[in-house]
Amino acid sequence: DWATDDQATMMVQMTAIPINYDLVIDSKGEISFKKGFSYPLIGEQVFVINMETVDFIYNSRVKESIGFTKKISVADPRKDPRVGVLRMFMESEKEVPIYVDLPKLLRYHFGVFSFTGGGKSNLLSNLFRRILYHGEDTKLVIFDISCEYPFLLSDVFMDPKIASTIVLEEEAKTADHFARSIVKPRDFEEDDRANEILKKIYAKGKVTYFNRPQTQVPTFGSLIQEMRGLRTGNSDRPTYVQALDEVIDAVIQYMEGNDNSEHEEIDANLVDVLDTAAKAAVATFQVHDKSALYAWATTRSTLKAVIARAKKASSTGDTVKSLLKKLSGPERIICISIADPDTLRDLVIQLTAAALRYRKKTFEIKPQILFVFDEAQEFIPSGASGHLAQTSYAVERLLRQGRKYGLGGAIATQRIAYLNTNVLQQLHTFFVGTLPRPYDRTVVSSSFQIDLSILDKTLEFPPGSWLLSSYIATGLDNVPVFVKADNSEDALKQYIASSKTPSTTTPNPKSIMASVKDVDSDQEKHT
Repeated sequence: DWATDDQATMMVQMTAIPINYDLVIDSKGEISFKKGFSYPLIGEQVFVINMETVDFIYNSRVKESIGFTKKISVADPRKDPRVGVLRMFMESEKEVPIYVDLPKLLRYHFGVFSFTGGGKSNLLSNLFRRILYHGEDTKLVIFDISCEYPFLLSDVFMDPKIASTIVLEEEAKTADHFARSIVKPRDFEEDDRANEILKKIYAKGKVTYFNRPQTQVPTFGSLIQEMRGLRTGNSDRPTYVQALDEVIDAVIQYMEGNDNSEHEEIDANLVDVLDTAAKAAVATFQVHDKSALYAWATTRSTLKAVIARAKKASSTGDTVKSLLKKLSGPERIICISIADPDTLRDLVIQLTAAALRYRKKTFEIKPQILFVFDEAQEFIPSGASGHLAQTSYAVERLLRQGRKYGLGGAIATQRIAYLNTNVLQQLHTFFVGTLPRPYDRTVVSSSFQIDLSILDKTLEFPPGSWLLSSYIATGLDNVPVFVKADNSEDALKQYIASSKTPSTTTPNPKSIMASVKDVDSDQEKHT
């Protein structure tokens, strides 16, 4: 009907979503957008806005905030901080780019939600490049349980202007060992040049490993927990309970006087205080010298030997203390690629707590540090207990308090329905891809006040397309936008092609950029 107009009556049916902004044109013809809602009237004249006005609507405020003034938009992350382009106008000759306020994106936390293969890692690495190239006072700490970001950001790790560290679970004895241990996207699995890039990163000395001491020094928290366990076991002996209360109070007073946290390891000075307090308590409250409590109280000095053995451990690799120093050092990326979830959770607890404590003590908000929790279900599951609950609480505390001190959080997962809702409520910006399970979409709708009919549109999305909404980091607050993100793999293909690294096997045609036109077409594919 539209093409032929051969019917007497013709109607074009449209689905429109009000964004609660009014377009205001002043007497000089200048336009502005103000929060409000003017009801459309039947019979009123309708205007179609041009692409320049659409660009102005979505980007003018953000561009002004981040100081980006270029008129021409490109996909190159070094030249342009855009996230991608609007999906609504992809059929038109002119693309409309989409920008986000990167400092606010970091500081007020964001989430990426999509099913497996939806392009979560692709989008995150795309955002990370923009953050690093277009923001000087920024750092990234990536908890990479899938061991994929050393390659996804390999061009960034090779950049001499960006100090970086990759922390593995075990020491990589050779460059080949390191290259084989890193997960690569499908299009790069058969391309030997991908391994060559990783070997170059290894040769630059950017690869280390987590030196987990064989002798575990107790933390203040575990020591107090041990004493409370003894207290419960002796609850039928009031004098023993009083003796333990005296010792617990002595440890807590030491912690308060030295500004220690529960997650810090005890030191030799604390052992002296503990030993003195324990011996005095068993003497004061006449604890029997044949009891288990007496034996415990009179052997606390042996903890000094435990501390000494830990100090003599191998000095290679990175410890928790050295990683904490790097948070204040020149490194802008600390990528912790460890597949063991328990080890990674320990680091999440200790690093986030230490960063918060340091910022509170120094009253600093710069540089901004973004903690990235990929596969977030491993860190913040709902209804967790034990060690998982401690990790979930550590992330929750970071997101609750971090924005006041320049500490942000990013979470990515495929099953949002099973996450700690207290964490989800702290996110101010989110990217939603295809979520096949209705319950996941319901959780997104209730958590972020997005109509389910809008979320259902994401079922039609190919990988790399997202529903973007933000309370603070986009041009229009809390207005959903359908975005086709720039393909992060294009940056890798360009870097590999320009690095002159020889390939010893027949290259995969999909993994080689033949021309600029190929790049444009490849942006339709996201892994």
